[in-house]
Amino acid sequence: MKKENFISTLKNEGKFYNLKEFAQSYGKDLSTLPYSIRILLENILRKASSDEELEKNANKIFNWKDNAGDDIAFYPARILLQDYTGVPCVVDIASMRDAAKELGLNPEDINPEIPVDLVIDHSVQVDQAGNPAAMAYNIKKEFERNSERYELLKWAQKSFTNFRAIPPDTGIIHQINIEYLSPVVQYNEKENTYFPDSVFGTDSHTTMINGLGVLGWGVGGIEAEACMLGEPSVFSIPQVIGVRFINQLPSGIVATDLALKVTQVLRERNVVGKFIEYFGPGYETLPLPDRATISNMAPEYGSTCGFFPVDAETINYLHLTGRKEDDIANIEDYMHENHLFYNADEESNIEYTEVIEIDLAKITTNLAGPKRPQDMVELSHLSSEFEKTITAPLGNHGFGLTETEFDKVIPIELDGQKDELKTGDVLIAAITSCTNTSNPSVLIGAGLLAKKAVELGLTIDPKVKTSFAPGSQAVTRYLEEAGLSPYLDKLGFNIIAYGCTTCIGNSGPLDATIEQAIIDNDLVAGAVLSGNRNFESRVHPLIKANYLASPILVIAYALAGNLRMNLQTDVIGKSSDGKDIYLKDIWPTSDEINDYVSKFVTSENYRKSYENIFSGTEEWNNLEVVDSPTFPWNSESTYIANPPYFDDQVKGIVELPKLESLRALAKLGDSVTTDHISPAGSIAIKSAAGEYLKEHGVAPKDFNSYGSRRGNHHVMTRGTLANTRLHNDLADGKEGSWTDYFPTEEIIPIFDASEKYLADKQELVILAGKDYGMGSSRDWAAKGVKLLGVKAVIVESYERIHRSNLVMMGVVPLEYINGQTADSLGLTGKENFEILLGDNPTPKQIVKVIARREDGTTIEFDTLSRFDSETEIKFYHDGGILNTVLDEKVRQHK
Repeated sequence: MKKENFISTLKNEGKFYNLKEFAQSYGKDLSTLPYSIRILLENILRKASSDEELEKNANKIFNWKDNAGDDIAFYPARILLQDYTGVPCVVDIASMRDAAKELGLNPEDINPEIPVDLVIDHSVQVDQAGNPAAMAYNIKKEFERNSERYELLKWAQKSFTNFRAIPPDTGIIHQINIEYLSPVVQYNEKENTYFPDSVFGTDSHTTMINGLGVLGWGVGGIEAEACMLGEPSVFSIPQVIGVRFINQLPSGIVATDLALKVTQVLRERNVVGKFIEYFGPGYETLPLPDRATISNMAPEYGSTCGFFPVDAETINYLHLTGRKEDDIANIEDYMHENHLFYNADEESNIEYTEVIEIDLAKITTNLAGPKRPQDMVELSHLSSEFEKTITAPLGNHGFGLTETEFDKVIPIELDGQKDELKTGDVLIAAITSCTNTSNPSVLIGAGLLAKKAVELGLTIDPKVKTSFAPGSQAVTRYLEEAGLSPYLDKLGFNIIAYGCTTCIGNSGPLDATIEQAIIDNDLVAGAVLSGNRNFESRVHPLIKANYLASPILVIAYALAGNLRMNLQTDVIGKSSDGKDIYLKDIWPTSDEINDYVSKFVTSENYRKSYENIFSGTEEWNNLEVVDSPTFPWNSESTYIANPPYFDDQVKGIVELPKLESLRALAKLGDSVTTDHISPAGSIAIKSAAGEYLKEHGVAPKDFNSYGSRRGNHHVMTRGTLANTRLHNDLADGKEGSWTDYFPTEEIIPIFDASEKYLADKQELVILAGKDYGMGSSRDWAAKGVKLLGVKAVIVESYERIHRSNLVMMGVVPLEYINGQTADSLGLTGKENFEILLGDNPTPKQIVKVIARREDGTTIEFDTLSRFDSETEIKFYHDGGILNTVLDEKVRQHK
């Protein structure tokens, strides 16, 4: 069956692949397919390279429920990068160009083959906050720290085709994507063909774009590199969980409250690796920014995506954000004609794997924390739940302390004024992250609360570090036009940057007096942020209790000052005339918020904000780069270095790991995040990475962050498993980057142990529990363990993206089966492991593992290989996906 038979014509004479006719040719009713599956169907139809391939894939997709778990190849329309993950992508491709040249190819043949946008938004830090000069200072420091990285990105923009860089201090990647970059429907001018936009991003919150009806999700940088070089993404056909919203949100309840509830419910339902698709009568009541907030948090609830089909509200949003009228008309026509436009009348036709119902009318004001985004707490219970965490056993829900923690009162002096610190003090209050700053309602709500607070004379204690970093300059425009910016400034929520800041861990330093007091007294202090992640040590290495909340609550907790206060019953401050003020006295109603939104959030604001998006600041434009097809590596650079991934390939060496006698580098518990494996935040002076930087002449004040140094494998390998809160069972109770070096039974830094093992050609394994690798789509969490010498990882379960990253670096991913765990098997991690994978493994095969104790006894157990496809096994044989891609380029050249 030829795909050309299903080409139809739109009103504008453009062509498209007709899904309804395609379905009818197979005797199928298109209306039974979830909208997200219809997009996969269009992709396999349009991208089919042969009739046989089309037939095979069509049968898989039309019968997707029976074929869930089978492989499918998907070609995203474009790639989206941010600078933390984008720099290593560019470094890898630059390195591949060098290797290609060594192998006799033209280096310029190594080039992005689909559009790539890189948004520089992750590097700016909150060095200063709470004053009008903070933003200028933070930008100055940003360029001082990152000019080498930015020169690389400007070189890539000049050297690569299909590559655009959006300069620093413009906005946040996912907000720019939803407000400007996404066309919703793509147009191939050469073929006069329309098709759905789709995007893979090297940031896990790429899922935000699903709120616009565009299928997209986060992938590892390694997978993104392969896709941008023309390779498909091969993944398992997912189960699709329908989430049916009913009723509507009560007054005063905002999108953040709903997103945190959705996260809690879906994480409990174990939707990892599944598509979520929203629908129902409540669906149609949600403004698009509310949908985007929910889609943004798909990584937190564990799904591949949280998809909101295009409907009338989507079209309204395209008008609001200033898209061209002709483009909007074409989008609407295509979506209707190809049955991708949401049709409430067909709701009952769609066959989902499962349907979960959520009643919007029952949503309350919520936060999540203190250590995980899925641990939702209702506002009315926050104070009591926080107090429980203090004495609860050390883990995801507790700090393992005694009740004496509540007695701590630490006198301090700030700018000549006496103050004090107590357990639960809020020391960071940050309006941050595209999750919420893309949503005018919650920002207008924050501004209204600030207005009422200032008018009543309420103030914030100076020990609270307050900051506001929007994801788009449109935010500044509508807050200024609404007259709300002066009230936010008055409370210390001055705009300090356009970037991710606190959400990614770039919260900057606290006052030195406060930091020392926390260290000296081991104080449990708090942060409240409007972000999407609150894992240990992510927000700030010294802040132990971190809660996600709406921007409105961020200001409320800054005013209240302590997590032990019940904001629904306690006085949060005194008015200028001495009256007790409660949160209810300053909380804005939904009607108030909606009135301001309708008046001041306009399409003109968005158009003006994006008309010069690629122009850049003076600092960016002054960067000078060479015009060369290969990158001029500087061997002295501690930011950018040529990685070793292609060294053996250029030499013609390809060797599979032996897997015969592995020693454990780490034995970890549940919910080990990519932040634990590869931190993004500050580099400690006494860490392996810190020692390396000092040896290379870098002063501690110039260390910058791990995230900013991802272009240098020497730093990043030393930073692997370097989280200060890492709990390794092999470290004899020591917290942080420590392990047992078995030959001498010494507890030494993990990197040092790795170096010794590598010198002895000793292969390594990591053992862990459930949800290993949850969190950011951080390719260095896989690259780093590979470069440490880890050949295999055995866990109870993986987070989707991290499993994929391990596979693409050629690391063997195994899972315990039959309900077994390391503990139930009696594994201590001190055993010697043999993995009987063989040289020709098959997808999802059962693999026997033999663990040999020191006394000669053995523990034998079966595991499931999470090489999920033949393609993934090829990556393993080649040493990784980058090597596979280069091999294919070499074959094409020959």
